[in-house]
Amino acid sequence: MGLLSDPNRRRALISMLTRLNTPICVLCYFAGVCWFMGLAFEPFTLRTYMSENAMGSTMVEERFPSGERALATGREFAAHKKKAGGMPVDWLVKTMQARGLEVFTQSFSRTLPFPDENKERYIVKGTNVYGILRAPRAPRTEALVISAPCSPGDQNNQAVGLLLGLAHYFRSQIFWAKDIIFLVNEHDLIGMQAWLESYHHTNTTGMDWSPLQGRGGSIQAALSLELSSDVITSLDIVLEGLNGQLPNLDLANLFYAFCQKIGVICTIQGRLQRNDWDSVLGYSHAVQTMMLMVMKQASGRPWGDHGLFLRYHIEAASIKGINSFRQYKTDLTTVGRLLEGMFRKLNNLLERLHQSYFFYLMPSLSNFVSIGYYMPAFGLLVVILLLRALDLWVLIANPPAITADGVADLEQQSSTGVLSVLTPLVISHLTGAALYILPTHFQEIAVEHFPVSETEAVVLTAIAVYTAGLALPHNTHRLLTGEGTEQGWRVLKLVAVLYLAVLLGCTALINFSLGFILALTLVPVAAFVTPHVPKALSAVVLVILSPACTLLFSVFFFQELQEMPVSFQEGWLLYLSVISQGILDHYLYGSLVYPLVALMIYPCWLLFWNILFWK
Repeated sequence: MGLLSDPNRRRALISMLTRLNTPICVLCYFAGVCWFMGLAFEPFTLRTYMSENAMGSTMVEERFPSGERALATGREFAAHKKKAGGMPVDWLVKTMQARGLEVFTQSFSRTLPFPDENKERYIVKGTNVYGILRAPRAPRTEALVISAPCSPGDQNNQAVGLLLGLAHYFRSQIFWAKDIIFLVNEHDLIGMQAWLESYHHTNTTGMDWSPLQGRGGSIQAALSLELSSDVITSLDIVLEGLNGQLPNLDLANLFYAFCQKIGVICTIQGRLQRNDWDSVLGYSHAVQTMMLMVMKQASGRPWGDHGLFLRYHIEAASIKGINSFRQYKTDLTTVGRLLEGMFRKLNNLLERLHQSYFFYLMPSLSNFVSIGYYMPAFGLLVVILLLRALDLWVLIANPPAITADGVADLEQQSSTGVLSVLTPLVISHLTGAALYILPTHFQEIAVEHFPVSETEAVVLTAIAVYTAGLALPHNTHRLLTGEGTEQGWRVLKLVAVLYLAVLLGCTALINFSLGFILALTLVPVAAFVTPHVPKALSAVVLVILSPACTLLFSVFFFQELQEMPVSFQEGWLLYLSVISQGILDHYLYGSLVYPLVALMIYPCWLLFWNILFWK
């Protein structure tokens, strides 16, 4: 406190920070990257452990015997699905009623803002079927959900068969203290969104659905099944939900504990855990697993039906069955026993899962990185912005009074006009608003005048607006105030740097992975850009580090992490598909990544682009 209260010492500290500003910023950037990369090294991580006392022991005896019967039910479901050309609603209702459940249906419809060419759909109509097993030993105020999407073709038939087999087996047990809801949803995420909105009496996406005729208690937890083979070699747990939300870590710990107990091979991100963490290959494997989780979380999209539960504060995960080349095989009886054990432990909960972490990264299922470990890496990047802001503040408060020819520059000492800063700020955000609004509203005009489909029109319009934005704010500071001043770009950069720092900080609190990836590319831009750097080279660097190119590089990087590299042409087509899917996810499920980039990140980047060409 004495250092800051003493004017002489404070002046000396500020002088040192401004004099060593560039070396400190470079050091902080590399320190932040190295810190983050070191998080996957096992000695720097924490071992997973069960925090919830009610789920602390796995000493329950699982007796589910009906794996073969579940397979037969799955084949029967597949035959009726093929005959009906979609969800066999009548057959599911009769089958669930035969198993002693209270069965209800829900119809829904949704017109997409533009056709989804990945799944070839535009007007979506479907029906959800769900059955409720009422708790025999409780007042029915709480519930658990197990769901299986009705996927097209031969996908996920075994999951529906196992769900019905578990319903029949659970019906014969008397120890359930919570309602158990068995849900088969049509049209994957759209059907799940309709069911959840109706269950909670909300409508945030404008979907049409019929009210639910039957309800259980307040949903405490949910599991979604994705099984498309009679035998599996491993079970993969999917945690990433809408807008980067994650379930409570105890849910993943519970899955891992029962896999260890029953002897099922379990993976995360589709990757097995290695024991040679002290080798280069072991560390590389952990880094790739963690980076896959970062990339999926940063996308903001739900990576399974479970992802939509998280917005309602319901802890949920998806369990996928993988049938690969491994010799070890697991049948549906074993998978059913694992699910029985997990539901029996969730049945013991006296309150919602809350004692473990909600913010974490997982290099493996046995290790995790808590928010207290990974946030310093982000903080080291953001502190660069604060140091640059301090340097600019000092220059603005004490401008050089003597020019190169020794004559006092009175114009530099005069106050900067508000319009010289406000004009590029407003125009940049208007460009961002155009990027957010125009793609979906101008698709019909684009289709009429150009030989493109609706989806292509949306994506190409977004790219056109994004590219046009590079020219619209160019030198806008002179639109109303004449020639720009040296103090003018400094004030504008000070505003832009502080704006970016607040923006990245808020983003990282909601979705750390997205905030960190944006910080990796935008912080160097904010740090080095001035009107005095070489224009051509700096413009190329700014474009490479722009949000659009960051997304393009992320697409190729994600494919490399999945060990499915693509050519540039394939990657470009995948890039266009990612753009259209991101816009669809926003309108269908409420993903925030597209409006965040269009309305805030892109305008903020345009401010630095405007500073580069300041005259």
